[in-house]
Amino acid sequence: MYYFELYQIPVSFLPDISSIKKQYFVLSKQYHPDFYSNTSPEKQAEILALSTQVNKAYAVLTDMDKRMRYILMEAGYLQEEEKFILPQDFLMEMMDINEKLMEVQMDGDKDASAAIKNVITQLEESLYQEILPTLQNFDINTINEATMLSIKTYYFKRKYLLRLLEQVDGGGE
Repeated sequence: MYYFELYQIPVSFLPDISSIKKQYFVLSKQYHPDFYSNTSPEKQAEILALSTQVNKAYAVLTDMDKRMRYILMEAGYLQEEEKFILPQDFLMEMMDINEKLMEVQMDGDKDASAAIKNVITQLEESLYQEILPTLQNFDINTINEATMLSIKTYYFKRKYLLRLLEQVDGGGE
């Protein structure tokens, strides 16, 4: 997985962010285009491409959702614009929350809105605690389909919950 190789860190869903930041500064300096202004146009283009990759990798590696998406895609468990079907029990729970959210949005009740936000946040935290051991013990060399599918399911559930939180906060009006 190129971004992890570029930053010389192991493939992980939970990497050491401080190591990524340190390596970012090293790579940014190493591949800064200004240091190559007196080189050939080909070398300048190469360095500019590397500098761009360093920045893109940093954006992905330091963001949990982007990092999770990247690993799943690189491992072949997620496709671009994939429509993933979430488990029925989760969807039923989300239907209840969506109904309450619609009522709150029509009533404009700030207390009820805060209560729904709290329910969603707690649900997200609960899902994270469930998947955390899997993320902590992840080893790219021993991945199996069941593990990757559980992480993929978590990824899509989290995306769903984050969209709901945006609606609660007024982003979905």
